[in-house]
Amino acid sequence: MPGVAKGPMPENADVVVIGGGIIGVMTAWALAKKRQKVVLVEKGQVGAEQSTRNWGWIRAQGRDRAELPIMCEAAAMWRQLNREIGEDIGLRQTGVAYLARKPADIARYEKWLPHAKEAGIDTKLLSAAETQKLLPGAATHWQGALWTASDMRAEPALAVPALARAAVRDGVIICENCAARVLDIAAGRISGVITEAGPIKTTAVVVAGGAWSALFLRRHGVHIPQLSVRASVAATEPLPLVFEGAASDGKLAFRRRQDGGYTLAPPGFQELFIGPDAFRALGHFKDLIKADPLGTRLWPAAPRHYPDGWGTARRWSAEQISPFEKMRVLNPAPNRRKLRKLAKAFGDHFPALGGVTLRSTWAGMIDAMPDIVPVVDQAGDLPGLTIATGMSGHGFGIGPAFGQIAAQLVLGETVKHEIGRFRLSRFTEGTTLEKGPDV
Repeated sequence: MPGVAKGPMPENADVVVIGGGIIGVMTAWALAKKRQKVVLVEKGQVGAEQSTRNWGWIRAQGRDRAELPIMCEAAAMWRQLNREIGEDIGLRQTGVAYLARKPADIARYEKWLPHAKEAGIDTKLLSAAETQKLLPGAATHWQGALWTASDMRAEPALAVPALARAAVRDGVIICENCAARVLDIAAGRISGVITEAGPIKTTAVVVAGGAWSALFLRRHGVHIPQLSVRASVAATEPLPLVFEGAASDGKLAFRRRQDGGYTLAPPGFQELFIGPDAFRALGHFKDLIKADPLGTRLWPAAPRHYPDGWGTARRWSAEQISPFEKMRVLNPAPNRRKLRKLAKAFGDHFPALGGVTLRSTWAGMIDAMPDIVPVVDQAGDLPGLTIATGMSGHGFGIGPAFGQIAAQLVLGETVKHEIGRFRLSRFTEGTTLEKGPDV
């Protein structure tokens, strides 16, 4: 991303952040505001992977109960950031609707409403008539909707680079095309990061590598059951306005774009390329797969150099070219057949559009956890290491607040939110994982 890097890579830093997605950028920025010398190293380009490939929803609706207070803070931060960065990132408060296709959907929405009330969110359940009024041009008659008018949308491809530029202005040093190869460890704790461009001395590292986090952490004996799943997305050509916000009925998700088109995606559908980590993590994911066996399509092998590819190295030295240098930007091919079906379905829902043409299609690899909530914690066995990963496709909206929490963990500050739900140890405690809400 031109204009982001600020000078040569320094020899030392107070904190090194690994990963240039929204979590890494917001963590680095939060640390810089606390007068820390921060270096963010990114193997490719800032925001080039999932952080700019997501749907662009900024929502509290449907969140895990433990995430809700954090998301409320993130929403307030987004409004402040929109004023602070001085660039139009497409931030609009246009609401989010979950559309009910059948009575069971209404029942699930009703079960989530107490969480919204507890968090002070303006979510309400709409009747069929109210839903028709919300989407007056729809040919489909949904049975109702879960509606949060205060939820927002933004353009990820504009937002994440803009946030990175603002972070640089506040002192963050961003080094693109600079992979972190290994952690330098002395006397059982972090003493630096060895990058492809040389070492950086530091006593604090944040791993926010998204789909690559598990591979990097495994190299250092830190194991998390994180898998990468492919999610396909499309953007339409500009179309007449049928809905200003974002909506999903479980089969089709859509949101209005700043360019006059719509972003389309298949909610609840992802594709997993089977590799060694998939077998290792099967015990953690089996309940999730059992609950929704048709929600994940399995492929026998990942393309070459993917994080969980059969030929991807799991061990390498500081002197060797790492897997992160062999795949600068994880750019999976989208499932175009699926996306063409979505375009037709969108046109069927709204006949006044007169047909829907796709302008572009893409895919991203989501860092998924078996309970659909992230790991935001310190690695107790390796002092100086903080982990912020596994956002499970929900990281864009909540990213500013989780970045702030990660910064507080690094500095040993009190975190005002209860974050025990996101602890690293939950996978080794022998207790049953609590799956996130099925809304």
